[in-house]
Amino acid sequence: MKTIMTMRAALEHPEIFGTVLAGESWSAWRVLLIAAMGEELTEPEREIFRQLTGREYEPKTRCEEFWAIVGRRGGKTRAIAVLAAYIAALCDWSDVLAPGERATLPIVSASLWQAGKAHQYLSGIFSTVPALKKLKIGETSDTISLSTRVDIECRPASFRTIRGGTAVAIIADEAAFWRSDDTRNPDSEILNGARPMLATTGGMLAVISSPYARTGEVFSTFKRDYGAAGDPKILVAKAASRVMNPSLPASVVERAYIRDPAAASAEYGAEFRTDIETFIAVEAVEAAVIPGRFESARIGGFEYRAFVDAAGGSGSDSMTLAIAHREGNVGVLDLLIERAPPFSPAAVVVEFVEILMRYGLGAVTGDRWGGEFVREQFKDRGIAYEISEKAKSDIYRELLPLLNSRRIELLDHQKLVTQLCALERKTARGGRDSIDHAPGGHDDLINAAAGALVLAAGQPDFIESYIRAYHDRPDAALAEYRNQQINGA
Repeated sequence: MKTIMTMRAALEHPEIFGTVLAGESWSAWRVLLIAAMGEELTEPEREIFRQLTGREYEPKTRCEEFWAIVGRRGGKTRAIAVLAAYIAALCDWSDVLAPGERATLPIVSASLWQAGKAHQYLSGIFSTVPALKKLKIGETSDTISLSTRVDIECRPASFRTIRGGTAVAIIADEAAFWRSDDTRNPDSEILNGARPMLATTGGMLAVISSPYARTGEVFSTFKRDYGAAGDPKILVAKAASRVMNPSLPASVVERAYIRDPAAASAEYGAEFRTDIETFIAVEAVEAAVIPGRFESARIGGFEYRAFVDAAGGSGSDSMTLAIAHREGNVGVLDLLIERAPPFSPAAVVVEFVEILMRYGLGAVTGDRWGGEFVREQFKDRGIAYEISEKAKSDIYRELLPLLNSRRIELLDHQKLVTQLCALERKTARGGRDSIDHAPGGHDDLINAAAGALVLAAGQPDFIESYIRAYHDRPDAALAEYRNQQINGA
């Protein structure tokens, strides 16, 4: 790869990026882009660089990876669009491309809608910047094709679709919020699948994101590579919104801190959240899964319980049904059905009623969603719909000690396992914990499964005691429970 023009020169040139990231408010971003491309900084710029990266000196060689962990409204999307336009238009990749080969520069986001925001900036650059307009040879809703043999493409964050092709750079947008029902670690899977696309070009992986919980690739990269001890080929910057965008009104940030200090600290302060943690260890979930068991037929002599998570059929939520029973002190998940939208709620109720009757059930439990409509649909078909006495967080809270004490058997259902492992425990301002899916995630399957299991498992006296102790002293309670198991209690 050969640069046609330095990043510094492009940022200063009035007919290239001189008007795109102009002014003092963009000075921090200009410093990071210049440093990421391996160019030398001035001493005043170097001081800004130190504050943003925790490193004394810029790398002076082009980075393999550039991670910008910046608060909301901090200018991430416009700045990264400039970096993408520079790499695609002002770098010559002909020496690493086969004759006739075109390279890609994917912008990977949690959704195409989010990727479209970067596309809008890039479309504006290649439509209005005088020196770059002539390079555009085609444009669709998700692709900009350039005469430099590079196609800038918007792609959803999927580890299945990211594979294949030759990339001159990859832009990963808001990676801390990537979610998938197909894998527990979508950010790791996607980035690991993407990196080989850069192997023959030496292109850059550029990740921009607001911070979230202290898990995932964004947090682990920050922990490992931020500061002087980090990999010199991986540049990690971290800054609050108003550091990168001083034009953001201070009043907006101040009101956010008043409303919810923990959320504002992440959204605008660029601090990883300390009030959110993983609800359950992956190991405990995997230990509960019975490999190869996808469904169990009804067995005489056992009492079955069912839980439904209703949905309207036109949104993003699925309607799910779970059936479980208890064997000794073990809750066994027998069946888990999901109907993804679009669907007719009435038609799904008919299907679920047939399943409930197969298991000898005349009642199903669920929450208050849908009001009387859902309850009437079941009632008209001979099934009583009972309102759950427990809120969703309380059901999850009761499921946890049963899982940790191996009193639960789960079906071999990857999507269920993914949703369970993705649940998060959040400490509210009043000190009470709530348990829910992460932003952009789903809990339709685990909500039904947890409801059925908690109903079916029941709570022998010593487990009830254990649950109460678990909330106060988890480690000691678990040790005591295991000791009771060893002694035959």
